[in-house]
Amino acid sequence: MLEGGHEQVVEFRTLDDFQKWYGGVLTSAAPDAFVNVPLEDLELEYLVLRASSVIAIRVEPLFASVQD
Repeated sequence: MLEGGHEQVVEFRTLDDFQKWYGGVLTSAAPDAFVNVPLEDLELEYLVLRASSVIAIRVEPLFASVQD
């Protein structure tokens, strides 16, 4: 969840990919720095936002062998 109540769904292929992004980009960036959030459905497209605008992250595993 972002400041102002906006929600953005971002999918990572593995938990390791998420942890690498979260630890390397989001937590190490200065609060006013811009960070790139990869958009899974658009290859090479990113949501660019300030690190301080992220107020909550929900992590949800996918257990199905077939994805819709």
